[in-house]
Order: sequence, then C-alpha cells, then structure tokens
Amino acid sequence: MTLKDRFSHDVEALQDRMTHALEDLDGSGKFKEDLWTRDEGGGGRTRVMEDGALIEKGGVNISAVHGALPETIQNHFGVDQGWFYATGLSLVLHPKNPMVPIVHANFRFFELYDNQGMTNVVDRWFGGGADLTPAYLFREDAVHFHRVWKEVCDRHGDTLYPEFKQQCDDYFFNHHRGEARGVGGLFFDYLRETGEQTAEQWYAFVTDAGDRFLDSWLPIAERRRDESYGEEERKWQELRRGRYVEFNLIHDRGTLFGLKTGGRIESILMSLPPRVQWSYRAEPEADSREAELIRVLREPEEWI
Repeated sequence: MTLKDRFSHDVEALQDRMTHALEDLDGSGKFKEDLWTRDEGGGGRTRVMEDGALIEKGGVNISAVHGALPETIQNHFGVDQGWFYATGLSLVLHPKNPMVPIVHANFRFFELYDNQGMTNVVDRWFGGGADLTPAYLFREDAVHFHRVWKEVCDRHGDTLYPEFKQQCDDYFFNHHRGEARGVGGLFFDYLRETGEQTAEQWYAFVTDAGDRFLDSWLPIAERRRDESYGEEERKWQELRRGRYVEFNLIHDRGTLFGLKTGGRIESILMSLPPRVQWSYRAEPEADSREAELIRVLREPEEWI
C-alpha cells in the first residue's frame, strides 16, 4: 500500500474515533454525515454537529482529492503543469460555554506529479498541527494543551516542539490586529524527506499527533463545561469568534487552497462559528479577565 493510501486510511479511522468520542463527551449532540464527490477527482466525508449540549457547532472532515493543478497553484509551485493528490482531516470545535476554548486541528498529506497518470511523484510532504483559541484564559489549560504536544514531538525529535510551537505562534497571528488568534500549539508544513528525516518518520510523527488530539482537548472541555457564565461573557466569546473568522477568511492557507482548487464550499466554511459579533473599537476594561487574554495574545508566552 502506498504512503498516500495508508494515510487516507488512517484519517478515515481517525475521523471515526474522534466523532464517537466527541458525541460521548457532548452527551446529546450527534454528527450529521455528508458524503460528497469532486467533479475533477476525489471527494470527502463531512461530519458536522450543531446545537449540542457542549458543542454549539463543530466539524470533523476528511477528504482525498486529486487532479490537475489549477493555474494559481501552478504559479505558487513554479511549474507549467502538474497533478496533485491531497488527503487529510480537518477539525474545528466551537463550544457553547465561553469558558471552553475553541480548538482546531489538521493533519494532511500532499503529493505532486508531473504526469497525468499520477505515477511519477516529484514532491510530497506532510502538514498539520493543532491550536487552542480561548475566550477566557485558564493558564493550566494552555499548559496542558502544550504539554500533550510536547510529549508527541519529543518522541520523534528533540527540536520539534520548540520549532513547531514557534511556527504556530507565527502562523496563527492576525497581523492586521497585532494579536495571535489563540494560545498556540503546533503548526508544521512541508515536512519532506531529507537526509535527517525519512518520509516514514514524518508519517509516524503526524499519525502519532492525530492519535493524541483527543488527549489534548477533552480534559479541558470536561473541566470547563460547567463553568458559570452570563450575557457579558457570551458577548465577549462572540467578539473573539469574530477574530477567528477574520483569520480564517484573510490569512488561512488551507481555506485559500480549498477555494482556489474548486473545493466544496460547505466543508471549507464549516470552520466558521454559528453566532459571532463585531463591535466598533471593542476593548476590554483594564485589569479584567478579558484584558489578561488580550495581553497574552499580543505577547505570546512559552507555556512549557
């Protein structure tokens, strides 16, 4: 079995494990499944939960798409023609309680070919990561999230966690706001075979990371789901969701890639929250819990 076929199988199994665990955690919400195909080649399996007890909106999507590279992507890679295969899992969870953080994760594999039969691989790489976006900062939650990912990284290389943590801080940053989207986690892309790391080693790392996602977020959600909140906390949550939307629509490479390659709009925009606000010049009161979050977002910290 080829590397891409093995990874496609892995993300299918991972989606099943994740959605079953999240339904158990929520208690009442159920994922609706939507199978779709892409005219140019391939398709996917979208699973979305709405109006659950814990998860107000969430999705765990997988896809395996292939075909000729669109012109915009050819220009990006600097090729005159080409064909590609891309497979992966993407997850976003928007909790109802403002004390439970938004979480996002993605694990993907890409191959590039110079023949239409897609038999001659000219490039391939892994990408992905996971990041946490709280509306209210609980430091022990941020530490837990980062500790899980550091443990994963340390099993595969001493330098991976600091490198991928920094890449996450740099990538998930709303430059037009001067603040991070959240408290970070891991971000990695273009993990190619090199003299130091084989494709099999990267495969082992990325699948290990996928397997640990539930350990990174479920304990936090269980700890915060019954925290009390009122309308003011809900309003702040919806304002912070607005920043999440801004990042996804302005900066996120995965969203832009999906739109430029004729991706399925409903699946691409599944990441957007159901209720969101934008208020003119919204700033928190000094020394408030909301202000503490903003300080950390403007000056990302080392959590481990």
